[in-house]
Amino acid sequence: MTPLGGTELQHNFLSKYVDNELLSHFSICTSVPEKIPLDKNKVNILWQKNAPNQPNIAPWFQDQDNHNKYDWYVFNSNWNYEKYRDAFNLPTEKCHVIKNGVINFPERQPFKKGQRLRLLFHPTPWRGLNVLLATMQLLEKENVELDVYSSCEIYGKQFQKDNDESYQDLYDQARSLKNVNYIGYRSNEFILSKLPYYHMFAYPSIWEETSCISLLESLSAGLYCVVTNYGALYETGADFPAYVNYETNLENLAFQFAGAIRMCRDTLHEPVIQEHLDEQQKYYKRFYCWSKRALEWSNFLASIINEKQ
Repeated sequence: MTPLGGTELQHNFLSKYVDNELLSHFSICTSVPEKIPLDKNKVNILWQKNAPNQPNIAPWFQDQDNHNKYDWYVFNSNWNYEKYRDAFNLPTEKCHVIKNGVINFPERQPFKKGQRLRLLFHPTPWRGLNVLLATMQLLEKENVELDVYSSCEIYGKQFQKDNDESYQDLYDQARSLKNVNYIGYRSNEFILSKLPYYHMFAYPSIWEETSCISLLESLSAGLYCVVTNYGALYETGADFPAYVNYETNLENLAFQFAGAIRMCRDTLHEPVIQEHLDEQQKYYKRFYCWSKRALEWSNFLASIINEKQ
Protein backbone atom coordinates (compact mmCIF):
# COMPACT_ATOMS: atom_id res chain seq x y z
CA MET A 1 0.00 0.00 0.00
CA THR A 2 1.28 3.45 -0.88
CA PRO A 3 1.58 5.53 2.32
CA LEU A 4 -0.86 8.44 2.40
CA GLY A 5 -0.01 10.56 5.40
CA GLY A 6 -0.44 14.30 5.37
CA THR A 7 2.73 14.92 3.35
CA GLU A 8 1.72 12.49 0.61
CA LEU A 9 -1.83 13.87 0.47
CA GLN A 10 -0.57 17.43 0.04
CA HIS A 11 1.89 16.39 -2.67
CA ASN A 12 -0.94 14.65 -4.52
CA PHE A 13 -3.04 17.80 -4.33
CA LEU A 14 -0.14 19.85 -5.69
CA SER A 15 0.09 17.54 -8.70
CA LYS A 16 -3.66 17.64 -9.21
CA TYR A 17 -4.31 21.37 -8.86
CA VAL A 18 -1.17 22.98 -10.29
CA ASP A 19 -0.38 22.94 -14.01
CA ASN A 20 1.89 19.99 -14.82
CA GLU A 21 3.80 21.98 -17.42
CA LEU A 22 4.73 24.52 -14.77
CA LEU A 23 5.63 21.78 -12.29
CA SER A 24 7.88 20.11 -14.88
CA HIS A 25 10.47 22.86 -14.35
CA PHE A 26 10.90 21.89 -10.71
CA SER A 27 12.13 18.99 -8.63
CA ILE A 28 10.18 19.10 -5.37
CA CYS A 29 11.43 16.94 -2.51
CA THR A 30 9.29 16.61 0.62
CA SER A 31 10.79 16.93 4.10
CA VAL A 32 13.80 14.57 4.08
CA PRO A 33 16.63 16.31 2.19
CA GLU A 34 17.95 14.48 -0.87
CA LYS A 35 15.58 11.52 -0.51
CA ILE A 36 15.19 12.11 -4.22
CA PRO A 37 18.38 13.13 -6.06
CA LEU A 38 18.94 16.79 -6.81
CA ASP A 39 18.30 17.58 -10.46
CA LYS A 40 20.83 19.95 -12.04
CA ASN A 41 18.44 20.61 -14.93
CA LYS A 42 15.58 21.82 -12.72
CA VAL A 43 14.90 24.21 -9.89
CA ASN A 44 15.26 22.18 -6.68
CA ILE A 45 12.77 22.84 -3.89
CA LEU A 46 12.67 21.24 -0.47
CA TRP A 47 9.06 21.33 0.73
CA GLN A 48 9.61 21.07 4.47
CA LYS A 49 6.79 19.64 6.57
CA ASN A 50 8.71 17.90 9.35
CA ALA A 51 9.95 19.58 12.51
CA PRO A 52 13.64 20.56 12.68
CA ASN A 53 14.45 18.22 15.58
CA GLN A 54 13.76 15.03 13.61
CA PRO A 55 16.84 12.74 13.61
CA ASN A 56 16.66 12.10 9.85
CA ILE A 57 16.63 15.85 9.17
CA ALA A 58 18.57 17.82 11.78
CA PRO A 59 22.10 16.55 10.89
CA TRP A 60 21.69 17.62 7.25
CA PHE A 61 20.64 21.14 8.21
CA GLN A 62 23.36 21.45 10.86
CA ASP A 63 25.93 21.27 8.05
CA GLN A 64 25.60 24.74 6.53
CA ASP A 65 27.40 23.60 3.39
CA ASN A 66 24.16 21.79 2.54
CA HIS A 67 22.07 24.94 2.56
CA ASN A 68 23.03 25.93 -0.98
CA LYS A 69 22.01 22.57 -2.45
CA TYR A 70 18.39 23.66 -2.78
CA ASP A 71 17.24 26.71 -4.65
CA TRP A 72 14.24 27.19 -2.38
CA TYR A 73 12.85 25.96 0.95
CA VAL A 74 9.06 26.01 1.26
CA PHE A 75 7.56 25.61 4.74
CA ASN A 76 4.03 24.52 5.62
CA SER A 77 3.60 27.09 8.40
CA ASN A 78 5.16 30.26 9.71
CA TRP A 79 5.84 28.37 12.95
CA ASN A 80 7.91 25.77 11.11
CA TYR A 81 9.84 28.38 9.13
CA GLU A 82 10.70 30.27 12.32
CA LYS A 83 11.94 27.06 13.96
CA TYR A 84 14.25 26.22 11.03
CA ARG A 85 15.48 29.77 10.64
CA ASP A 86 16.33 30.01 14.31
CA ALA A 87 17.88 26.53 14.62
CA PHE A 88 20.00 26.43 11.46
CA ASN A 89 20.52 30.02 10.31
CA LEU A 90 18.96 29.26 6.94
CA PRO A 91 19.43 31.76 4.10
CA THR A 92 16.15 33.64 4.49
CA GLU A 93 16.15 34.84 0.87
CA LYS A 94 15.65 31.20 -0.19
CA CYS A 95 12.71 30.55 2.16
CA HIS A 96 8.99 30.80 1.52
CA VAL A 97 5.83 29.78 3.40
CA ILE A 98 2.84 28.13 1.71
CA LYS A 99 0.42 26.49 4.13
CA ASN A 100 -1.37 23.18 3.68
CA GLY A 101 -4.85 22.97 2.19
CA VAL A 102 -8.00 20.87 2.22
CA ILE A 103 -10.80 20.01 -0.18
CA ASN A 104 -13.65 18.86 2.08
CA PHE A 105 -16.41 21.31 3.02
CA PRO A 106 -19.48 19.11 3.68
CA GLU A 107 -22.84 20.24 4.99
CA ARG A 108 -22.58 20.43 8.74
CA GLN A 109 -24.94 18.57 11.09
CA PRO A 110 -25.88 20.92 13.98
CA PHE A 111 -25.64 19.47 17.48
CA LYS A 112 -28.86 19.32 19.50
CA LYS A 113 -28.93 19.57 23.28
CA GLY A 114 -29.05 16.15 24.90
CA GLN A 115 -27.53 14.30 21.95
CA ARG A 116 -24.75 11.83 22.60
CA LEU A 117 -21.56 13.72 21.82
CA ARG A 118 -19.64 11.93 19.07
CA LEU A 119 -15.87 12.49 19.02
CA LEU A 120 -13.21 11.19 16.69
CA PHE A 121 -9.44 10.86 16.78
CA HIS A 122 -7.65 10.07 13.51
CA PRO A 123 -3.98 11.11 13.96
CA THR A 124 -1.29 8.47 14.55
CA PRO A 125 -1.16 6.94 18.05
CA TRP A 126 2.03 8.62 19.28
CA ARG A 127 0.45 12.04 18.93
CA GLY A 128 -1.63 11.86 22.12
CA LEU A 129 -3.89 8.80 22.00
CA ASN A 130 -2.64 7.83 25.46
CA VAL A 131 -3.85 11.16 26.88
CA LEU A 132 -7.20 10.94 25.10
CA LEU A 133 -7.91 7.44 26.41
CA ALA A 134 -7.16 8.67 29.94
CA THR A 135 -9.56 11.52 29.22
CA MET A 136 -12.29 9.11 28.14
CA GLN A 137 -11.94 7.21 31.40
CA LEU A 138 -12.69 10.47 33.21
CA LEU A 139 -15.75 10.89 30.96
CA GLU A 140 -16.97 7.33 31.45
CA LYS A 141 -20.28 8.40 33.00
CA GLU A 142 -20.87 11.21 30.52
CA ASN A 143 -22.98 11.07 27.36
CA VAL A 144 -19.81 11.04 25.22
CA GLU A 145 -18.49 8.48 22.73
CA LEU A 146 -15.16 8.37 20.89
CA ASP A 147 -14.25 6.61 17.63
CA VAL A 148 -10.51 5.98 17.17
CA TYR A 149 -9.11 5.70 13.63
CA SER A 150 -5.47 5.44 14.66
CA SER A 151 -2.86 3.05 13.33
CA CYS A 152 0.64 2.94 11.93
CA GLU A 153 -0.88 1.46 8.77
CA ILE A 154 -1.38 4.97 7.40
CA TYR A 155 2.33 4.91 6.41
CA GLY A 156 2.14 1.52 4.74
CA LYS A 157 2.15 -2.16 5.66
CA GLN A 158 5.89 -2.32 6.32
CA PHE A 159 5.76 0.67 8.67
CA GLN A 160 2.81 -0.94 10.42
CA LYS A 161 4.70 -4.22 10.77
CA ASP A 162 7.74 -2.44 12.21
CA ASN A 163 5.91 -0.11 14.61
CA ASP A 164 2.34 -1.12 15.47
CA GLU A 165 3.38 -3.53 18.22
CA SER A 166 4.66 -0.58 20.27
CA TYR A 167 1.10 0.76 20.46
CA GLN A 168 -0.78 -2.51 20.93
CA ASP A 169 -1.45 -1.76 24.61
CA LEU A 170 -3.12 1.51 23.57
CA TYR A 171 -5.25 -0.26 20.97
CA ASP A 172 -6.25 -2.90 23.54
CA GLN A 173 -7.13 -0.18 26.04
CA ALA A 174 -9.27 1.58 23.44
CA ARG A 175 -11.12 -1.68 22.74
CA SER A 176 -11.75 -2.24 26.45
CA LEU A 177 -13.31 1.15 27.23
CA LYS A 178 -17.11 1.23 27.04
CA ASN A 179 -17.24 4.77 25.64
CA VAL A 180 -14.55 4.16 22.99
CA ASN A 181 -14.78 2.33 19.66
CA TYR A 182 -11.42 1.31 18.27
CA ILE A 183 -11.84 1.18 14.49
CA GLY A 184 -8.24 1.41 13.28
CA TYR A 185 -6.97 2.53 9.92
CA ARG A 186 -9.37 3.76 7.28
CA SER A 187 -8.51 5.60 4.08
CA ASN A 188 -8.52 9.38 3.96
CA GLU A 189 -11.52 9.28 1.62
CA PHE A 190 -13.43 7.22 4.21
CA ILE A 191 -12.55 9.61 7.03
CA LEU A 192 -13.64 12.63 4.99
CA SER A 193 -16.96 10.97 4.18
CA LYS A 194 -17.65 10.30 7.87
CA LEU A 195 -16.57 13.64 9.36
CA PRO A 196 -20.05 15.25 9.05
CA TYR A 197 -21.45 12.58 11.39
CA TYR A 198 -19.20 13.69 14.26
CA HIS A 199 -19.54 16.69 16.52
CA MET A 200 -16.02 17.13 17.81
CA PHE A 201 -12.38 16.45 16.95
CA ALA A 202 -10.54 15.75 20.21
CA TYR A 203 -6.78 16.08 19.92
CA PRO A 204 -4.66 16.38 23.09
CA SER A 205 -1.52 16.51 20.97
CA ILE A 206 1.80 15.76 22.66
CA TRP A 207 3.61 15.93 19.30
CA GLU A 208 4.93 19.19 17.89
CA GLU A 209 2.84 19.46 14.75
CA THR A 210 4.25 21.74 12.07
CA SER A 211 0.70 22.17 10.77
CA CYS A 212 -1.99 19.48 11.09
CA ILE A 213 -4.02 17.94 8.27
CA SER A 214 -6.36 16.13 10.70
CA LEU A 215 -7.19 19.42 12.38
CA LEU A 216 -7.66 21.20 9.04
CA GLU A 217 -10.00 18.47 7.81
CA SER A 218 -12.07 18.68 10.99
CA LEU A 219 -12.23 22.48 10.99
CA SER A 220 -13.32 22.57 7.35
CA ALA A 221 -16.02 19.99 8.09
CA GLY A 222 -17.44 22.26 10.79
CA LEU A 223 -16.51 20.15 13.81
CA TYR A 224 -15.88 21.79 17.15
CA CYS A 225 -12.18 21.12 17.78
CA VAL A 226 -10.60 20.71 21.20
CA VAL A 227 -6.79 20.64 20.92
CA THR A 228 -3.64 21.52 22.81
CA ASN A 229 -1.81 24.75 21.97
CA TYR A 230 1.33 22.80 21.06
CA GLY A 231 3.56 23.24 18.01
CA ALA A 232 1.78 24.93 15.11
CA LEU A 233 -1.73 23.92 16.17
CA TYR A 234 -2.58 27.44 17.32
CA GLU A 235 -1.53 28.79 13.91
CA THR A 236 -3.47 26.11 12.04
CA GLY A 237 -6.59 26.55 14.16
CA ALA A 238 -6.55 30.35 14.54
CA ASP A 239 -9.24 31.35 17.06
CA PHE A 240 -11.69 28.57 16.23
CA PRO A 241 -10.72 25.58 18.43
CA ALA A 242 -11.00 25.37 22.18
CA TYR A 243 -7.36 25.22 23.28
CA VAL A 244 -6.07 23.31 26.28
CA ASN A 245 -2.69 24.43 27.54
CA TYR A 246 -0.03 21.85 26.72
CA GLU A 247 1.85 20.51 29.71
CA THR A 248 4.29 17.68 30.29
CA ASN A 249 2.28 16.20 33.18
CA LEU A 250 0.11 13.97 31.01
CA GLU A 251 -2.17 12.91 33.85
CA ASN A 252 -3.04 16.53 34.52
CA LEU A 253 -3.34 17.19 30.79
CA ALA A 254 -5.98 14.44 30.55
CA PHE A 255 -7.85 16.00 33.49
CA GLN A 256 -7.80 19.45 31.86
CA PHE A 257 -8.82 17.99 28.51
CA ALA A 258 -11.82 16.21 30.05
CA GLY A 259 -12.95 19.52 31.53
CA ALA A 260 -12.63 21.24 28.16
CA ILE A 261 -14.73 18.56 26.45
CA ARG A 262 -17.44 18.89 29.10
CA MET A 263 -17.50 22.67 28.73
CA CYS A 264 -17.70 22.48 24.94
CA ARG A 265 -20.40 19.83 25.04
CA ASP A 266 -22.54 21.90 27.39
CA THR A 267 -22.47 24.92 25.09
CA LEU A 268 -22.30 23.22 21.68
CA HIS A 269 -26.05 23.55 21.07
CA GLU A 270 -26.06 27.29 21.77
CA PRO A 271 -26.78 29.51 18.73
CA VAL A 272 -23.59 31.51 19.27
CA ILE A 273 -21.48 28.34 19.05
CA GLN A 274 -23.39 27.10 16.00
CA GLU A 275 -22.76 30.47 14.34
CA HIS A 276 -19.09 30.15 15.35
CA LEU A 277 -18.86 26.80 13.54
CA ASP A 278 -20.59 28.21 10.44
CA GLU A 279 -18.04 31.03 10.33
CA GLN A 280 -15.28 28.49 10.89
CA GLN A 281 -16.27 26.56 7.77
CA LYS A 282 -16.43 29.76 5.74
CA TYR A 283 -12.97 30.78 6.97
CA TYR A 284 -11.29 27.52 6.00
CA LYS A 285 -13.06 27.38 2.67
CA ARG A 286 -11.80 30.89 1.90
CA PHE A 287 -8.25 30.61 3.21
CA TYR A 288 -7.35 26.90 3.12
CA CYS A 289 -9.08 25.42 0.06
CA TRP A 290 -6.74 23.91 -2.51
CA SER A 291 -7.95 26.23 -5.27
CA LYS A 292 -6.37 29.07 -3.26
CA ARG A 293 -3.27 27.00 -2.46
CA ALA A 294 -2.89 26.17 -6.16
CA LEU A 295 -2.94 29.88 -7.00
CA GLU A 296 -0.25 30.56 -4.38
CA TRP A 297 1.93 27.75 -5.67
CA SER A 298 1.41 28.76 -9.30
CA ASN A 299 2.33 32.39 -8.63
CA PHE A 300 5.38 31.37 -6.61
CA LEU A 301 6.67 28.91 -9.20
CA ALA A 302 5.96 31.24 -12.13
CA SER A 303 7.87 34.06 -10.41
CA ILE A 304 10.91 31.78 -10.11
CA ILE A 305 10.76 30.95 -13.82
CA ASN A 306 10.38 34.62 -14.71
CA GLU A 307 13.39 35.59 -12.60
CA LYS A 308 15.54 33.03 -14.39
CA GLN A 309 14.68 34.35 -17.84
